[in-house]
Amino acid sequence: MLGLRLYMAQRLSAMVMIPLTLGHIAVMIYAVQDGLSAAEILGRTKGSDIWFIFYGLFVLAVSLHAAIGLRVVVHETLGLKGRALDVFMWLAGLLLLVTGLRAVLAVTL
Repeated sequence: MLGLRLYMAQRLSAMVMIPLTLGHIAVMIYAVQDGLSAAEILGRTKGSDIWFIFYGLFVLAVSLHAAIGLRVVVHETLGLKGRALDVFMWLAGLLLLVTGLRAVLAVTL
C-alpha cells in the first residue's frame, strides 16, 4: 500500500511541477532577453508574495518528487530496505526542502 501512495504522490507532484517549470522557464527567457542583471531580478522579486508562493510551491513539489525518486534509486542500486530506506527518503526530502526554502526566502524576503 505504501508503494501505491508513494507512486501517486510522485505523480501528483509531477503534475504540480509541470506548469511551475514552464512558468520558471518563461520568466528566465524573459529576463535574459530583456538583459536584466541579477540585481534587477532581485529588485523585482524582493518583497513579492507572488514569487514567494510560486517558488515555495515549486520547492515543495520538487522536494517530494525527488525524495521519492531517490528512494527508488537507492533501493535498486544499494539494496537499502525497510526503515533505513524510509529514513533516507525523509532525510533527503527534508534536506531538499530546507535548502530550497532558504533559497526562496533569500530572493523574496
